[in-house]
Amino acid sequence: MANEFVLAFTDANFENEVLKSDKPVLVDFWAVWCAPCRAVAPIIDEMASDYNGTIKVGKVNVDENQVIPSKYGIRGIPTVILFNNGKVVDQIVGAAPKTAFKQMIDRAVAH
Repeated sequence: MANEFVLAFTDANFENEVLKSDKPVLVDFWAVWCAPCRAVAPIIDEMASDYNGTIKVGKVNVDENQVIPSKYGIRGIPTVILFNNGKVVDQIVGAAPKTAFKQMIDRAVAH
């Protein structure tokens, strides 16, 4: 991963890292072969740096981890879901501009 602040979430660590987190968590469901995922990756990296300490940011490779994407009904990638207190609070499916991700995070952090 390109950014030291972007974590790798897996089927094995998802509950502890995401659902039990004391901070909001931005999760990018992606795959290596997905062109729109590659387009979103630099934005996810920026969000991780910009909001370091305020939220956690990580990625789930849907090819390597199939339990969690299935549980959350991931049908298209990239899908970026924001969790807070173990619950889905917002999501974006497909490539979106940085402002969309920023607004999603700011809404969650403000509450």
